[in-house]
Amino acid sequence: SLSKSLNNLSAQIIDDKEKKTLVSASSIEKEIKIKKVKKMEKSILIGEILAKRAKEKNINNVYFDRGAYKYHGRVKNFAETLRKNGLKF
Repeated sequence: SLSKSLNNLSAQIIDDKEKKTLVSASSIEKEIKIKKVKKMEKSILIGEILAKRAKEKNINNVYFDRGAYKYHGRVKNFAETLRKNGLKF
């Protein structure tokens, strides 16, 4: 699941059966906020962090829920980064 605002982007990997968040990443975390990068680069960083955390929990296959957001710009960068780092959807 993906949500974005004007300046921030956050993503979660959710188990629908148990209704629990397994892994999450957001642009408001300290390690990303400190870097002072542009929004497009933030989406790439968040994708890398989320993919790394998913690999640590042995998650390889996910469904990509972009919500009402069109598949371009930050959403597209985020999705392509997840694919490059090994998540399949």
